[in-house]
Formats: sequence, C-alpha cells, structure tokens
Amino acid sequence: MASSMLISILITFLVIVLVLYLVARLPIDGRAKQIVRIMVIIIGIISLLKYLAVF
Repeated sequence: MASSMLISILITFLVIVLVLYLVARLPIDGRAKQIVRIMVIIIGIISLLKYLAVF
C-alpha cells in the first residue's frame, strides 16, 4: 500500500515537471506562460494532496 502511494506521488511529480518543461518550450508570450505554469502547479499540488489523503 505504501509503496504504491509512493510510486503514484513520484509519477505525479514527474508529470508536473514534464508539463512545466513543455510549457517553457511553447512559443507563447511570457504572461500566458506564467498563467499556464501557475495552473499546472496548482493542479499538481491538489493531486499530490489527494494522494496524501488530505482531500
């Protein structure tokens, strides 16, 4: 049980990092990139909190 939770948290973290990297490579202006980064980070934090049974 604990190992599957740890693997889920690790995969979620890696997906967040990958999406942030891909957003940085998009040819859009800085303001839109900043908004997308904030949205990705918020969604990532919520999903990590879900795995930690906060929600």
